[in-house]
Amino acid sequence: MTHPTLHGFLNRGRSALARGPVALIFVEDAVELDSTLRHHLDCGFKSVVALMPPEFDLPADLAARIHRVTYDCTAAGAVCEAVNRIIAAAPGIWLYYCFNAEYLFYPFRETRSVGELLTFHAGERRNAMLTYVIDLYAGDLTRHPNAVSRAHAFLDKSGYYALARLAPDNNNPRERQLDFFGGMRWRYEEHIPDSSRRIDRISLFRARPGLRLLPDHTFDDQEYNTYACPWHHNVTAAVCSFRTAKALKRNPGSTCAIDSFRWHNSVPFEWKSQQLLDLGLMEPGQWF
Repeated sequence: MTHPTLHGFLNRGRSALARGPVALIFVEDAVELDSTLRHHLDCGFKSVVALMPPEFDLPADLAARIHRVTYDCTAAGAVCEAVNRIIAAAPGIWLYYCFNAEYLFYPFRETRSVGELLTFHAGERRNAMLTYVIDLYAGDLTRHPNAVSRAHAFLDKSGYYALARLAPDNNNPRERQLDFFGGMRWRYEEHIPDSSRRIDRISLFRARPGLRLLPDHTFDDQEYNTYACPWHHNVTAAVCSFRTAKALKRNPGSTCAIDSFRWHNSVPFEWKSQQLLDLGLMEPGQWF
C-alpha cells in the first residue's frame, strides 16, 4: 500500500500500527533497498513501513507486502520527527527503526522471530532494547567503490569500548547507561563529527504517550536508554550497517584518504547471529 504523505499514513494507514512489532525503514538512497526490506520481513515484523522518496522503484511482490510512505528522511530532524509522530499514533506497540543497508540481528534470529524476542523482553519488564550499530564494509573498494557488498562484507572483530554516560546537570554517571564506540566511527574519527561517533542506538522500543526520541538516538525517558535492568543482564541486539562505509566513500573529504577499510582486525561477515554472539557484539541475557 502506498501513502503519499506521513500525515496520510497516520490518518488512513493505522491498521499497519495496530499490531506490533512494526519496522520503520528510513530510505536515504537506493542502495540495498530491496535486501533491507526483505531482511526485516523475514525477521517476522507484523508490518514493515518504508519511508522513502517517490522516485525509487520496488519489485511488485515486495511493494505488496509493505507500507510505502512518501517521505524525505534526509532533511534535518526528519527521522526524529517521523518516529515521534508514529510513537504518538501507536501507544503500546513495539517499534523498530533503521535505515536502508542496515540489518537487524538478535540472538537466535535464525530460529526465532522478532516477536518472540520482544515477548520475552517484555516479560522481563523491559520496554526498550539496546542495539549496537556494527559497521559493515566491502572488502575490495576497487570492485565496490560505494563500499557496499553483501557477498563480500567485512566487520571489525575488536576495537569496541564504552565510556560512562554523564548526566549534564551534575556530571555524574547515569545508572546502567554507557556510551559505546568502535568500528569505522572510531578508526576514522577524524572524518566523523563528535556527535555521530557513538554506536549505541535504542532501535527497539515500546511506544507510549509522551515518549520522545531525541536527535542523539536516545529517549527522554532515561530508563529506555539503559542496557539492562537492575537485577540481571538483558538481551541486546545488533544493527549491521553499511551506512558509515557509504558515507565515508561518498564524502569528498574522506573518500580519497581511504583505499581500503580492511585492517588486521577485519573478518568476513557470515550473516549469522552466532558470529555476533561469539564476538561479544550482542548479549543473550537470560534468553536461552
